[in-house]
Amino acid sequence: MITDLEIEKAVDYLRDNATKAAQARANRIYLEEYRKTIKGELMRENTQESLGAQEAIAYAHDRYKQHLLAMRDAIQQDEYHRWMLTAAEAKIEAWRSQQANQRALGKL
Repeated sequence: MITDLEIEKAVDYLRDNATKAAQARANRIYLEEYRKTIKGELMRENTQESLGAQEAIAYAHDRYKQHLLAMRDAIQQDEYHRWMLTAAEAKIEAWRSQQANQRALGKL
C-alpha cells in the first residue's frame, strides 16, 4: 500500500527536480546539436581532402571524441532524470488507482 507520505515525497521530488531535469535535457540537446558544429569546423580545417576524407578526419579527431564523451555524460544525466520523474509519476498514478479502489469498496 502506498502511503500519503510516499506520495508527498514523490510530488516534492517532481517539484524539486524539475529545473535539474530541464537543464539536463537542455544540455543533451545542445551537445547533440553542437556535435554538428564541431564536425563542420574539423572538416573545414581539411578542405584539401575529399569530402569523405574530411568526414573521416573529423570523426577521428580528439576534439570530436572528447565531445562524444561529454554527450555520453549529458545523455546519462538526461535519462536518469527522465526515469526518476517517470517513477515518481507512476507512484502517484498507482496511489490514485489505490484511492479509487478504496472509494469503490467503500460504496459497496
